[in-house]
Amino acid sequence: MPTQPPPVILKAMRDFLDMVKRSRSPNTALSYTKGISFFAQVLSKHDISVDKTTIDQLTEDAIPWLLDALKDFSPATEQLYTIAVKRFYNFLSAHKLSEINTPRLNEFIIQQSRRTGKRLPQFPRETIEKVLAYIQALTSPTSEGVTFEGDDHRQPKGASETERLRWLRDRAFLVTLADTGLRVHEACNLRRGDLDWNEGRAIIIGKGDKQAVIRFSTRSMAALKDYLSARGKLDGAAGRPLQSLPLFARHDKGAGKKVKAMTTTTGRNIVDHRVREALGNESEGNITPHSFRHYFVTTVLRASGNLKLAQELARHANISVTQRYAHISDDELDQGYFEIFEHGEM
Repeated sequence: MPTQPPPVILKAMRDFLDMVKRSRSPNTALSYTKGISFFAQVLSKHDISVDKTTIDQLTEDAIPWLLDALKDFSPATEQLYTIAVKRFYNFLSAHKLSEINTPRLNEFIIQQSRRTGKRLPQFPRETIEKVLAYIQALTSPTSEGVTFEGDDHRQPKGASETERLRWLRDRAFLVTLADTGLRVHEACNLRRGDLDWNEGRAIIIGKGDKQAVIRFSTRSMAALKDYLSARGKLDGAAGRPLQSLPLFARHDKGAGKKVKAMTTTTGRNIVDHRVREALGNESEGNITPHSFRHYFVTTVLRASGNLKLAQELARHANISVTQRYAHISDDELDQGYFEIFEHGEM
């Protein structure tokens, strides 16, 4: 029985990325796709055509080319793309598509790749609290408009049903990010049935395909109930069990009257939009969905001082990640210093 010829490199790359899409998160799949695409460009620059050269001709000798080409990128991007390509090589070896000298491949990476520096998480805590205060100022959405506490010029005139739903969804979404520590894709993937309303908890499949328990605050539960109550008519007409419907849905022309789950892009757009509304256009880009996760971890640490508690609630696999949040602000250092040396007894 004749053996099949080895596939071309491009076919092997596509097979690898298909496997990643089936087994990993959408964010991981997107990162790996970017890394493998860049690797294909590197091979092309070294006269290796990915749509003509068979995969058995690809060896670890291409790794130094990759690492050299990545020097113009940030260390973080270099690390991300290198991991993607390394796992592609592992895929080739496991499926016996190419004879890979794994120790040599690893040695290339150790010798030539840069190490990413560990930076303290930076985010504007006070401005996040301003955004939360702004979004929570919404008190009573009505068919005639949206009312705020006090005299507020931002009140939309003649708010439509869709505008009301967006307001309530956005408020629930931002408060949920701040009070649960959920990553944006985790929040977008939540279904109504995932939430235990009696216990204020949800069980999710988080980073690394690990099951985790997420706890919801009283204010996040209240915001979610307001949103879902206003969405009742739309959900009831969906023709699907309520438990299967997304917790956060799209409310745009593309969704129409269907109940479609929000994408991570929508989640990021919500943050951008509401941050601009609350703080002005000059604040754009300073706060991202992940900033709310930083806010969550730091809030736990500031309130409890318990590093292990913060690690468990944030679902950090390594406590060293949590330790990066356990720093004291410059203002607190200044205050402590002057209390000791200026006001204390010396």
